[in-house]
Amino acid sequence: MKSDYLTSKPAFYALFVFSLPIIIGNLFQQLYTMVDSAVVGRFVGEQGLAAVGASYSLTVVFICVAIGGGVGSSVIVSKYFGARNFSAMKTAVSTAFLTFLGISVFLGAVGIVINRPLLVLLKTPSDALDMALVYLRIYFLGLPFLFMYNVISSMFNAIGNSRIPLVFLIFSSVLNVALDFLFVAMFKTGVAGAAWATLIAQGLSCVLSFAVFMRTLGKFKDSGDEDAAAGKDVGFFGENSCGSARFGGADFAGGASFCGGSLTCEGYRKFRFFDGRELSSMAKIAIPSILQQSTVSIGMMLVQSVVNSFGSEALAGYSAFSRIASIAIVPMAALNNSMSSYTAQNIGAGKPERVVKGYRAANLMVAFFAVTLCLCIEIFYRPLISLFIGDGGSETALRTGQAALRFEGFFYCWIGFKMACDGLLRGAGDMKVFTLANLINLSIRVVVSVVCAPRFGIEWVWYSVPMGWFMNFVISFAEYRTGNWKKKL
Repeated sequence: MKSDYLTSKPAFYALFVFSLPIIIGNLFQQLYTMVDSAVVGRFVGEQGLAAVGASYSLTVVFICVAIGGGVGSSVIVSKYFGARNFSAMKTAVSTAFLTFLGISVFLGAVGIVINRPLLVLLKTPSDALDMALVYLRIYFLGLPFLFMYNVISSMFNAIGNSRIPLVFLIFSSVLNVALDFLFVAMFKTGVAGAAWATLIAQGLSCVLSFAVFMRTLGKFKDSGDEDAAAGKDVGFFGENSCGSARFGGADFAGGASFCGGSLTCEGYRKFRFFDGRELSSMAKIAIPSILQQSTVSIGMMLVQSVVNSFGSEALAGYSAFSRIASIAIVPMAALNNSMSSYTAQNIGAGKPERVVKGYRAANLMVAFFAVTLCLCIEIFYRPLISLFIGDGGSETALRTGQAALRFEGFFYCWIGFKMACDGLLRGAGDMKVFTLANLINLSIRVVVSVVCAPRFGIEWVWYSVPMGWFMNFVISFAEYRTGNWKKKL
């Protein structure tokens, strides 16, 4: 399929074809986190599952920083790609890679130092604290691999290729599952084995996907490359300013001048491995994107202390529910990221009318996924929770997980509609209302959980979730209806 199908094919078809590999890939990614918990729960025990669950509330924040940063940066790359400005696109890619590599190393080091205080602050049960520390220390060692893999996947999506990340996600997931059984079930290495399995699988996938991406990037030639090779004058001011560089096998020849983060100039300049103006433009999208991607995870971390206060049995049940919920929202998250790339590419191609058609198509997909999820959860909620807790699980753990899963299953439409609208606003660069809506979402979840759960019961932790989703959607949709986002084009 041609690389410009997001800007040329019918909206529903284009979004479906682009989203499907992302959905399948994310399901495989969630599969190995689910197997991680299931293997630990069955071969280490409830305390081991509680330890991984307590760790997960922290690790998912870092995952969302990586995903949000990658998606935010890819909006700029998508706009360049839609405009066929490949030289500027390559400069933006290199800037993003160097930036997030540095961030990941820094955050990994910080995480290793402060993991114990964070777990204590979150009131992690004492019988799960030591195992959680072991898991987190290994996890933070591999944080650069996790960061870079997610950024690379976002860059593949930015150029309309969502299939290659799928291949590497399947590879990583299968390898992670195999290593889980080898280390935890056979070698009896406990939660440390589960952490090492994840690090090794993600590390190999990161290295291989980087090599393939750089090879793919080298295939895109800017129109200025041929002119420069022929000795023609390609500078906007009559200067031949075209240069070239090689990076991992990719040809970065040529380059369009970039003024203030927008396509306002048409000249060519030498490729730069790092460009501060590109970084500034990406940050305007990436930082709110990180907040959006982290809304669920930050809320989970902040309310984790509330759940922890109910004891390790309730925590084990809530951890099982959280794993299943993460899988359930995969289609919605995929549509969110797909709408961002779709919107940005069509803006870059000068086809804003296709954005509205794409948004309608995304909402149809959301409705289908939400109804399907609700039916499946209502039928299979008991065996799904038992998969994590096991036959010997406590009544409290089973009751907590089942109650949370059944309740939330009725409200996945709201997170789907919210994410589709958020993806459009982000792809259009309309970040103020986008950020406000997601912060209100987070605030509602935290306040309701912290205030109500200790007084009226743990149920209020999951009661707060659809409240936040609904308000987020109302605010984002109101902005969409005003049409203000079109002014950002």
